[in-house]
Amino acid sequence: MANRTDPTAKNIRGTNPQNLVEKILRSKIYQHTYWKEQCFGLTAETLVDKAMELDHLGGTYGGNRKPTPFMCLVMKMLQIQPEKDIVVEFIKNEDYKYVRVLGAFYLRLTGTDIDVYRYLEPLYNDYRKLRKKLTDGKFALTHMDEVIDELLTKDYSCDIAMPRIKKRWTLETLAALEPRKSVLEDDFEEEEEREENEQLEGLDNGADERDYYHERSPARERERDRDRDRDRRRDSHRHRDRDYDRDYDKDYDRERGRGRERDRDRDRDRYRLRDERDYGHDREREREREGRERERRDRDRGRRRSHSRSRSRSRDRKRHAHSSSPKRRGDGAEEPKKKKKKEKKERKDDGTDHPDPEIAEANKLRAALGLKPLK
Repeated sequence: MANRTDPTAKNIRGTNPQNLVEKILRSKIYQHTYWKEQCFGLTAETLVDKAMELDHLGGTYGGNRKPTPFMCLVMKMLQIQPEKDIVVEFIKNEDYKYVRVLGAFYLRLTGTDIDVYRYLEPLYNDYRKLRKKLTDGKFALTHMDEVIDELLTKDYSCDIAMPRIKKRWTLETLAALEPRKSVLEDDFEEEEEREENEQLEGLDNGADERDYYHERSPARERERDRDRDRDRRRDSHRHRDRDYDRDYDKDYDRERGRGRERDRDRDRDRYRLRDERDYGHDREREREREGRERERRDRDRGRRRSHSRSRSRSRDRKRHAHSSSPKRRGDGAEEPKKKKKKEKKERKDDGTDHPDPEIAEANKLRAALGLKPLK
């Protein structure tokens, strides 16, 4: 009997209100000592006293996943289903912050989409600190506006699946909700009006002071911040592109320099090989030239020797002829002519008068060595 829903309670979203909590969590709540001792026989009036005693919020904790007192009171509200006015008073309570959180959580589970946005969005301006028990049993610090944002935007909160609600812009399109107006807009408007009044009062002080106050308006500051962010992003893209181009140019110059060095080394090797080849040909030509000079000197030396021998023989013959018997003038003139013809014939037989100058040079060398001439 203690776990049954109030007979006068209405179905919420087509089901028993207690079914909004998963069955496993329901069974853990029913077995918990706090539920049996502190939540038995509570009504809407006496529930407030128990809510005022709360000092933290949370779902389940520990190895066996025990429910927190906050979750037990949420389950009790689903069981007895208090009136909407009582829940709204819970939400509007500013003295006890955990009472406000309890009412907001219950309204998020059972309220309509319009009521959820209408009563929970003003709680964004509440920045009070709250203690939240984590699943490992430790406590963490959170704030009222963070809990409200979790209820409006997340699918799970305190280990309970939140019912689906329409997006705010959908309700605004259907004209079910008015556009949200931030509480800070009044402050902004007052500040802008105050600055405009100061600008009007400072007209006599010159245009510089008027421009100074005009530039410091919140709207101007926001526009200036947006422009600064846009310029910073554009500059970052430009610097990144510039760095990429610089790196590409460096790589290109490095590769081109390496290509030039390879071409320079290749040309140097080519020139060195050509110089070595030319040097070898020059050495061969020089060696051939020296050989021909040596052959010519040897040939000239042989000619001089043969000529000196022939002159010494002719002188000896003349001396012998004069000493033996005088001859006639005609006979003495014919003998040198015969000798010259004989020498010419011998010289022709040597092959030194060959039309090819190379063969003639070779025959001269062979004649000096006593070899047969080439034909």
